[in-house]
Amino acid sequence: MERHYGWVIVAAGAVITCVAMGAMFALPVYLQPMADETGWTRAGISGAMTVGFIVMGVAGFLWGTLTDRIGARPVIMIAAVMLGAGLFVASRATDLFVFQMAYGGLVGASGGAFFAPLMATTVAWFDKHRSLAVSLVSLGAGVAPMVVTPLATLLIEAQGWRNAMAITAVIATVLILPAGLLVRRAPLAAAATPLQASDVAPAAPSQRSDAIAALRSPQFIVLAATFFLCCAAHSGPIFHTVSYAMLCGAAPLAAASIYSVEGVAGLFGRLIFGVAADRLGVKKVIIAGLALQAAGIYTYIYVSQLNHFYMLALVLGLAYGGVMPLYSVLARDYFGPHVMGTVLGAATMTSSIGMAFGPVGGGWLYDTYGTYHWLYIASAAVGLAAAVMALAFPPPKPRDAAPLGAIPA
Repeated sequence: MERHYGWVIVAAGAVITCVAMGAMFALPVYLQPMADETGWTRAGISGAMTVGFIVMGVAGFLWGTLTDRIGARPVIMIAAVMLGAGLFVASRATDLFVFQMAYGGLVGASGGAFFAPLMATTVAWFDKHRSLAVSLVSLGAGVAPMVVTPLATLLIEAQGWRNAMAITAVIATVLILPAGLLVRRAPLAAAATPLQASDVAPAAPSQRSDAIAALRSPQFIVLAATFFLCCAAHSGPIFHTVSYAMLCGAAPLAAASIYSVEGVAGLFGRLIFGVAADRLGVKKVIIAGLALQAAGIYTYIYVSQLNHFYMLALVLGLAYGGVMPLYSVLARDYFGPHVMGTVLGAATMTSSIGMAFGPVGGGWLYDTYGTYHWLYIASAAVGLAAAVMALAFPPPKPRDAAPLGAIPA
């Protein structure tokens, strides 16, 4: 029965990631109405997302480390309140700097509390089907564009962007809090293999030394670098594609529906990539997904029709939706469960820094050159670099090999 509860963790995690990530990443649909009403530049509004990614990265590391000590549940509960407060304050802001600090600061800090804690908790519950489990948790992020983004678009049209964001703040808080109550630590039997069971609850000094050793290891360096480049590649296209489609003549709701198509594709990507990773190996699937992502991003410079945007959304949703959850599985193959929160938090920090470049960089390129083409060219090049970096992933040693601390040498 205890083992079966892992699937409850998966379900709760999917709901939390759907609501939290959907609320945070809905900012692109606010971009046009905000610019029209306030006169703020696209780069300035996008800068809130850049601040958010940076703050989310730093906070993610802290939240992950805290999760190793107190568990994911209290972390998620605190973050849910921060998310609602940040969205509400941002919705009332009349100054760009205040908006950037509310959205980037509070919302960004809360965003860091969901990925690493939930993934660290989930991988600890599963010995088998681990790739599938974390992929199912991340399904929430794939469902978010189909639910939160269209809802935000309709609320903006009916209530204006300020009231739409305030309503989203209330809904997000009310939904995440009860789901967070279902999250709990895995029992020792599920959290470790027999050879590792004695290491699951080490003394604090040992745990700190293992965490430091993990963050200094070549495995983590390659993991973090690949995660950074992957997110740096797709963050700009994700954030600016709605605006790009509208510039190409698409209606606002139709342009926002591109995210819904990406979300549907991401659902299949998570399932397909998760099953494939369990059978073929995580490294091979990540490399293939990153190469597909780079090719899809580059193709954007050739599209201008809505149906072409939909076709690319299918490709990109499949690629980055399928790849993103697998980093946590790869981390679990390299590192012990008692430092998973710290490792994933640090990896999230590097990925968030990568995500930070896309929104503001894309806004700057458009404001400077009057076209989004250079954004897609640069992003494709970074995506290709991510695929090349992933080739450096070393294979994890068998579980019966003697680890260095909790880390396979």
